[in-house]
Amino acid sequence: WCWCLLAALGSHRMVGLRMDISVLLEPLGFVKVLEWVFAIFVFATCGGFRGETALLVSCEGVVNKTVTAAFTYPFRLNTVVFSAPDPKGCGGTWTDVYLMGDFSSSAHFFVTLAALVFLYCVTALVVYIGYNHVYQQNNKFPLTDLSISVLIAFLWLVSTFVWAKALADIKVATGASIVPGIESCKAPGTTCHFLSVTSMGILNVSVVFGLLNMILWAGNVWLVYKDTNLHSQWNRISESP
Repeated sequence: WCWCLLAALGSHRMVGLRMDISVLLEPLGFVKVLEWVFAIFVFATCGGFRGETALLVSCEGVVNKTVTAAFTYPFRLNTVVFSAPDPKGCGGTWTDVYLMGDFSSSAHFFVTLAALVFLYCVTALVVYIGYNHVYQQNNKFPLTDLSISVLIAFLWLVSTFVWAKALADIKVATGASIVPGIESCKAPGTTCHFLSVTSMGILNVSVVFGLLNMILWAGNVWLVYKDTNLHSQWNRISESP
């Protein structure tokens, strides 16, 4: 995306730098700043998450021992193992217990999109501030910007709903429903009780920011569209008798 912008810019002769910070007060520039900030919030809230689920285990020679499984981004839960209740593993009845599910593809899609959008916004802001005269005098750059904005808005829609579904599954895979599926907890004399799991409120916030990004980019499509000759041509057609 960044290369598309730079290629569109470099195809013109009028590439002299003309700083104009006032463009940030205009809708197109202001929305781009918001998109830049919200992209940071997405990969900060999702990519930086660390959680833990805990069980209370009683077995041979061990009474009410807390065992934990720590998980983090990108949520490959099937590689996360619970700690053993004791060094002897409940007299040999406790085997390695893993969480279920691999949600890395959904998490990577969501966070990688945020990182790419962050880079695109930085590039676009550099162009808006330093080369606004190129943007205003030639329609090739606005058309490129419009195409990329439509694509990003669509990707935010897809990635947000994919990540929201994965988050719902992560909550199930780390919640109380995991206890009946643990074979070691079914051994004679062994009982397991779900104790706690780290709050995932921050991950819920990441979904909200995904939706906000989708809305912002949908609005951005309209703002960029107004700067293209497509909009002016449509106005001339609608005003003609």
